[in-house]
Amino acid sequence: DVIGYAHRGAHSAIVFDLADPMGESTCVACGECVQACPTGALAPANDAYLKPVDRQVASVCPYCGVGCQLTYHVHGNAIVRVEGRDGPANHERLCVKGRFGFDYVAHPQRLTKPLIRREGVPKAADFTMNPADPLSVFREATWEEAMALAAGTFARIRDTRGPKALAGFGSAKGSNEEAYLFQKLVRTGFGSNNVDHCTRLCHASSVAALMEGVGSAAVSNPVMDVTQADVVLLIGANPVVNHPVAATWIKNAVKAGTRLVLADPRRSELARHATHYLQFKPDTDVALLNAMMHTIVAEGLVAQEFVAGRTRDYDELARNVAAFSPEAMAPVCGIPAETIRAVARMFATSRAAMILWGMGISQHVHGTDNARCLIALTMLTGQVGRPGTGLHPLRGQNNVQGASDAGLIPMVFPDYQRVDNAAAHAKFAALWGAELDAKPGLTVVEIMNAVHAGEIRGMYVMGENPAMSDPDVHHARAALAQLDMLVVQDIFLTETAYLADVVLPASAFPEKTGTFTNTDRTVQLGRQALQPPGEARQDLAIIVDMGRRLGLPWTYAHPRDVFAEMRQAMPSIAGITWERLEREHAVTYPCEREGDPGERVVFTERFPTADGRARLVPTQLIRAAEQPDPEYPYVLITGRQLEHWHTGSMTRRTEVLAAIEPGPVGSFHPADLAALGVAPGGAVTVASRRGSVTLFARADAGTPRGALFIPFCYYEAAANMLTNPALDPFGKIPEFKYCAVKVTAGGTPAARFGYDNANVAP
Repeated sequence: DVIGYAHRGAHSAIVFDLADPMGESTCVACGECVQACPTGALAPANDAYLKPVDRQVASVCPYCGVGCQLTYHVHGNAIVRVEGRDGPANHERLCVKGRFGFDYVAHPQRLTKPLIRREGVPKAADFTMNPADPLSVFREATWEEAMALAAGTFARIRDTRGPKALAGFGSAKGSNEEAYLFQKLVRTGFGSNNVDHCTRLCHASSVAALMEGVGSAAVSNPVMDVTQADVVLLIGANPVVNHPVAATWIKNAVKAGTRLVLADPRRSELARHATHYLQFKPDTDVALLNAMMHTIVAEGLVAQEFVAGRTRDYDELARNVAAFSPEAMAPVCGIPAETIRAVARMFATSRAAMILWGMGISQHVHGTDNARCLIALTMLTGQVGRPGTGLHPLRGQNNVQGASDAGLIPMVFPDYQRVDNAAAHAKFAALWGAELDAKPGLTVVEIMNAVHAGEIRGMYVMGENPAMSDPDVHHARAALAQLDMLVVQDIFLTETAYLADVVLPASAFPEKTGTFTNTDRTVQLGRQALQPPGEARQDLAIIVDMGRRLGLPWTYAHPRDVFAEMRQAMPSIAGITWERLEREHAVTYPCEREGDPGERVVFTERFPTADGRARLVPTQLIRAAEQPDPEYPYVLITGRQLEHWHTGSMTRRTEVLAAIEPGPVGSFHPADLAALGVAPGGAVTVASRRGSVTLFARADAGTPRGALFIPFCYYEAAANMLTNPALDPFGKIPEFKYCAVKVTAGGTPAARFGYDNANVAP
């Protein structure tokens, strides 16, 4: 609702908001108006419509978990423009990243040749990035030399220090086939289960709670089901920023009559669409949710037949929530008791209610408890197994669902089959023809700790950037710098690659073919539109080469060969054929037999647990590992921005996105800025017990008093210099969403922004 009419009669005009300049309006530069314009009066930037197009390639967006289908318009070996396609998740809609975030693939800093660290150039955690000049740190090498050094050193470490001295980080940005083959390489080539990826940093606690509670880590209903819901509870998520197209379906649903309950310490743009906005105090999710369940139990709103027939441990849960009355929890969470009761009644008595959540729920030491509460709330009210109901943890990266399904997790084989389960162990040992470790491996943060302890000496990192995404990144960078061999496979010289011994130039998203699974459990086919630059190779080919050099008899020649093996390993996709994906573009799992349509809604009659029932797990109040005090009085919340993705390695090398958000900012309540004596745009220094950063202050009335928000995509002021590596004991996820910091006025921000040397900070 940005574009509308202003004035009257002959003076009427199409305007942005209230005739505001476009750049100062609420326009987010998504380009939807350009795609919708029937006359050509609106056109994409840089005269994209005037450029010749040789071919069109149907593919998928490389960013968030919504999984929007798109069309690449290609000329030669370059993408001219991108348009939305009629996919099941987006129906032609795209956000600013999906439509304009494509030119990173042609950035001059793309890696085009293998690199080996120069002799005498040390690795240090406090390095200064200069990705425009990689040859000051590395020398160019042939593929044979680089692969021989990497694989040879891995083999030597494995054979002399044991398989557990090696570890691998795969990628949620790569394809299902790459994720599957990478975890297979670690398990059969390295010989241990020390393999993980960014799900450990986003939804590991959600996965732990869902596996425990309902026997499946996948969503029960697609995002689009919000249009069939009477009530939507959106908690700990900001889809306008992180899942923009999903947010448009929520807005459409509200306009059609759906009631939205938004619960989040930070007020987002969706608050003005909400029937109730619950701005609870950070770190008090369990207090709020248990108070809602108290109301439902005390007022007789429990779905008795559903609870009796499809759940267990109700009596224990009911006894637990008896102590969490809204009156007792109101001062804890900051929401009036009557508001808590009203929302609980509305959720419980609606025809169809659905819960969506994000990393505001999961990234806490009590993240698993937060998700347990959401599961219990759904089960108490019977709001699952039907259209417009259910549980949906919004997945962060484009293939975090698929990478997790494919086994890129240290404690499970593909399809979440436990490595310490005898039947699963025997199945995969036979399928892969290899001896396998029966003990769960280490997670992301545990691997870094094991490096510091001298237990892990070699790592293979594909498409991940732990030197930016891990908590307390100085600790993580120091670990990476200690390794005897760090091999990084990526498209840019990332902060992690800067600490590598060998860097392998890989393929960007539009340069590969493979399957990707979105947040709705929909497996979609991404198709290659471009050739990799220079000597860069397909990621899958690099993994196969590495496997062969480690003694594995691999003969995979195409992603379809890997997908065929995945169908044998993973019952959930056994019925999906490569040919069907080429024909239909997308199939939702579970799809266990060829010809099955795939199931949009699951848990309709039973849950995939041993007894078919969901488990209700009581929770107690557990506070964040680090609380504010007189020395560190502020609460730091971290997350993403609309314009930038994850650690920024792709989006900050995209012209349009970098122009909109060029440099690091921290968002403060205006009253807090006034108390600090800082004007919006002024410099502030933020420090925790682990490090400090200097950035620019942004006034944001949606940020609660006493808190600040910093996106973690800016290497010039890396938010994860500050964050606490304390872990949830079940999901082993770090507490990114809460730590204590102090803020002082002033400091010297970076002199330049971004990865382009010509981009000078104002």
